[in-house]
Amino acid sequence: MQHRIVVLGAGYTGATAAGRLAKRLHREDVAITLVNAEPDFVERVRMHQLAVGQDLAPRPFDEMFEGTGVALKQGKVTAVDVDRRTVTVATPEGAGPGEDEVLAYDTLVYALGSGWNDQGVPGTAEHAHEIAGRPGALRLRERLAGLAAGESVVVVGGGLTGLEAVTEIAETRPDLDVALAARGGLGDWLSAKGSRHLRKVFDRLGITVHEHTAVTAVEADRVTTADGTSIPAAVTVWTTGFAVHPIARATTLEVTGTGQIVVDGTMRSLSHPDVYAVGDAALAMGPGDKPLRMSCASGVFTAFQAADAIAARLTGGKVPNVPVRYFNQCISLGRKDGLIQFVTADDRAVRSALTGRLAAFYKEIICKGAAWSVAHPMVLAVRRRRVEREAVVAEASPVRTAA
Repeated sequence: MQHRIVVLGAGYTGATAAGRLAKRLHREDVAITLVNAEPDFVERVRMHQLAVGQDLAPRPFDEMFEGTGVALKQGKVTAVDVDRRTVTVATPEGAGPGEDEVLAYDTLVYALGSGWNDQGVPGTAEHAHEIAGRPGALRLRERLAGLAAGESVVVVGGGLTGLEAVTEIAETRPDLDVALAARGGLGDWLSAKGSRHLRKVFDRLGITVHEHTAVTAVEADRVTTADGTSIPAAVTVWTTGFAVHPIARATTLEVTGTGQIVVDGTMRSLSHPDVYAVGDAALAMGPGDKPLRMSCASGVFTAFQAADAIAARLTGGKVPNVPVRYFNQCISLGRKDGLIQFVTADDRAVRSALTGRLAAFYKEIICKGAAWSVAHPMVLAVRRRRVEREAVVAEASPVRTAA
């Protein structure tokens, strides 16, 4: 009987995990199902580009996983029962009878990721735009296209997403009045060199910066700050962080207060060892015993770890446990400029930084490489190993710890 592996979510981490499992396990021994709401891969790190009108190359999953043995299931995950080992999936309209389908699994890889986080600020959900996914980026794209010269755009959030969004908008639409509202100082976590370059780019693009500014309310035509200041905003773009998918919190999995699944060093759930969580969905610890931040930079490596651990446990091999570390933060500042901030293993900036066109090229190579590796899961395929019956029994019937 085949060991059933179900992977939920086909972003960078879920698609990577499914492909890596397919090239490590013998096709006759496992049935791998990849569940995703959309039929093609979304380059989430390029949503700021999509929002300003740039088109992204389509990457259909049926082409990506053709011949790999991975079965694709398009639909929205509506429930996960980790005690009965089932997943409920709603099929898209017109794709079938419209009834939910229940998938049974022996091993689950939870990679549903995250969406935008409005932080509970009044008016944000009603009036602000987000670029955490393709639907939001396309809505912002339509709204920006309808703005007349001189109208105002305020990007709220001074993290990596906010910096990329505000510079992309300002470069593409120099006729707009573009501003950034950041709770801290502009790029205050960067090295001196990185911070200087960031300010230089903002000056060149004419971006107004509201530093040490907390936005406390969003309206259709303005944002209000903690000190009562009103900043005009025909469009508000909210980039203050991410919130994990809510389904895990509704299960008996051990999760954090924010809904992330608590895992060990192999990305295995502490409460349900037949469940692995990767990417933004997992509370995984990095160097310095610090939680990994939600990012593609760390997420893909958690997918590697989970897939390799599952394959090793099913085939009786040695389970790897390779610590995830950081090397740099890659920030695009429009299409012609960028900033590569080199960091310590635990993500603290060092003096070295790459700037300008070379940094933009570096970032583009990183983005293309990440997408290419997801789209070619069987490249550099290793010898598929046979699943051991005893290992299947052990993996399918784990002894669970208290949640």
